Amino acid sequence: MTPFNMMIAATVVAALSGFMEGNARAADVRLVAAVGVREIVTELAPLFESTTGYKLVATFDASGRIARRISAGEPFDLIIINKPALESLANTAKVEAGSAKDIASSVVAAAVRKGATRPDISTAEAFKQALLNAKSIARPSATVGGASGDHITKTVERLGITAEVNAKSVFSERPDDRSNMPGQLVADGRADLALHQLQELMAVPGLDILGEFPGELRGTFTFTAVLVAGPNQEAAAALVAFLRTPQSATAIKAKGMVPAN
Repeated sequence: MTPFNMMIAATVVAALSGFMEGNARAADVRLVAAVGVREIVTELAPLFESTTGYKLVATFDASGRIARRISAGEPFDLIIINKPALESLANTAKVEAGSAKDIASSVVAAAVRKGATRPDISTAEAFKQALLNAKSIARPSATVGGASGDHITKTVERLGITAEVNAKSVFSERPDDRSNMPGQLVADGRADLALHQLQELMAVPGLDILGEFPGELRGTFTFTAVLVAGPNQEAAAALVAFLRTPQSATAIKAKGMVPAN
């Protein structure tokens, strides 16, 4: 274990000791989370398990789909989704609305393959021209209920180039499949320009990040954790506390996101 991880472990053990007292057998934490937090959850899961004794069982999907899955009664202990999607569950008995805590926020960005010509996206007009000039554009489909897909669709509409961009878009419709994420499509040569959340693009080798959407086109997304009504809330609350420690915040920043606290 590196000195950095040892520091995290010591702090997390102290912070979460109250959750572990009296637990003869640690439980699984069944998490369903937005793809936007996949990188930070994957990075921090082993340390969470080793410091708490809980086992994390995580699946990832688009926020809108997660809200529908919870409403349909799928058994999870904790969800982490963007705030607009959470609002659809706030007044139901499916979640403990009072337990909601922000985890991190992100921005939507653009990228090309390493070595490719870098288009200018510094202004709204320059970004519009970059979209028009691109031969193909990889982007998440708005139909799956993800925050970035919806924002990108609205951005293209705002720029008045929906028909042109849709005609050359390669839509990613499987949030659970890393091989079909926009960044991977560009890295593999299946598209020329990727539009997605920054942390998702940063996780793909072989990309050159152009930056976030400019000015008034900027998109920011906040991901919030909320306990699902059920018997395993102690273990789920331990994960939320872990993700909000200062040391977890360091890992969140390294992934290209902004920690909530």
